[in-house]
Amino acid sequence: MNALTTDELIIALEKALPEIAEDHQAAATAWNPHDWVPWDLGRNFAFLGGEDWDPSQATISDEARAGVLALLLTKDNLPSFHRVLAKHFPAFSDWRQLVGVWTAEDNRHAIVLRDYLVVTRAIDPVDSEERRRIHVTAGYRQHTEEVAELGPLDVLALMAVHENQCVAFTEKVRDVVTDDAFQQILGKIAADDALQATTFGAFLNAGLVADPESTVLAVDRAVARLDTEDIGHDIADFDAERELIAGYETDETRTAVAAAIADQLKLDSVQGLGPDAEAARLRILTRAGSTSAT
Repeated sequence: MNALTTDELIIALEKALPEIAEDHQAAATAWNPHDWVPWDLGRNFAFLGGEDWDPSQATISDEARAGVLALLLTKDNLPSFHRVLAKHFPAFSDWRQLVGVWTAEDNRHAIVLRDYLVVTRAIDPVDSEERRRIHVTAGYRQHTEEVAELGPLDVLALMAVHENQCVAFTEKVRDVVTDDAFQQILGKIAADDALQATTFGAFLNAGLVADPESTVLAVDRAVARLDTEDIGHDIADFDAERELIAGYETDETRTAVAAAIADQLKLDSVQGLGPDAEAARLRILTRAGSTSAT
């Protein structure tokens, strides 16, 4: 079977869009970021006559701070991920059901995290704001050469892997947070990301029907990025924080992400691939710890 052109592939994927969007809407749970912020703990900073943040006010451990910052800055970088998605799936078309909904849902993650952290003075707000400005300015895959290689299936596979990765990382952060409200916030974020991972995986399943070889190759490339794209890998001046959260993404967690993708796509039962795609399928299954790869 010959690989589809980009236009042919997008048309094929678009046929699955209404059903997948409907499934996503049925499974999604609406929630408001402001409901989860303990506003009664807030007070003015010096600019409005109050008191600026002091390290003695920090309410979370250094490890939790590192994990939360990595997650927050990843969520702050939403514009870059939106642009990557919109490269092939423009939000002004019917694809707004994917791109627009995902962007709106994911945006609340940075909102609730930053509001909670600032109100409770859990971390230095000046430091986090400076980091946000630098990180969002640098962007994620915003250089031409970094996105030129990404076809539609690459984008969907990258996002499916990324969302599964965020779920695992957020749960690690949740484990070192002691405040009940903050734990629930992180649970809300993880649940959103898990549903988005399922949604992107559903499009990859549509890709398997339309062009199985290209889909498997794209998933293989996305899974391979787990070795170099840990959450927070591209944050500037973050070496000390990365050391604190080095155990958050390990061979075990990367295997779990690969396994989640392989299970959703039922890669162990995919047959009839050419040599390159079959080798890619076996690499994914091996990474996922599947006995079907042997």
